[in-house]
Amino acid sequence: MKHLAFVIGEPEYDSHKSMPPVAEMLSKDYGYRVTQCVTSVIPDAPDFPLSEFSNLEALADANLMVIFTRFRVLADRQMAMLKEYLDSGRPVVGLRTASHSFRFPPESEWRPWNNGFGRDVLGTPWISHHGHSSSTDVSIMERARGHAILQGVEERFHVRSWLYRVLPLPDTCNQLLWGVPIDPEGEPQQNPVAWAKTHNGGRVFFTTMGHPEDFEVTSFRNMLINGIRWAAGDL
Repeated sequence: MKHLAFVIGEPEYDSHKSMPPVAEMLSKDYGYRVTQCVTSVIPDAPDFPLSEFSNLEALADANLMVIFTRFRVLADRQMAMLKEYLDSGRPVVGLRTASHSFRFPPESEWRPWNNGFGRDVLGTPWISHHGHSSSTDVSIMERARGHAILQGVEERFHVRSWLYRVLPLPDTCNQLLWGVPIDPEGEPQQNPVAWAKTHNGGRVFFTTMGHPEDFEVTSFRNMLINGIRWAAGDL
């Protein structure tokens, strides 16, 4: 039985509420053992307080880390657990604000993780978005048709997530889905919304979607479950 560690909790999208049903589905329907590692402090801005994830020691024997958090400041011992996991080359799945999971102050030795985790592990750091009143039309990339992660995903679908602006993806990323902003606040810019890559030899799947209402969209749910199973080597 493969072991998944869900590292979750943040104030904007309440991932500590949206992700437990996903964990339950993976356990019930697919036979995974899932440990939920939930942050001790939900709020982040403007103070960015020190927090910690419960059960983070589960990373020691986890086969996959799923991360959906934002602007964390963690103690050295917890960062060491995360670093050890990533250095091991095991797979990672990230959602939305995971691209900016950390917010260490300038004097911290972990400050490079503020942008580096999104850039180096997930594929791109967070840049900006199209405004909270906007939403996103999503479509499958032509070259990505037939990818295992896209099984049960409609050719086109709509999500509530306002579209993130990201840097151009490096060639190491296999872009799967494309997003077009609907009713953007400001100049519209189409952007990738899901891709696959590797980090230290381990599979990585990342999506900039993850608004609570996205979880009600069948194509999004199928993509997320597929992405987790693919990263775990089971699809």
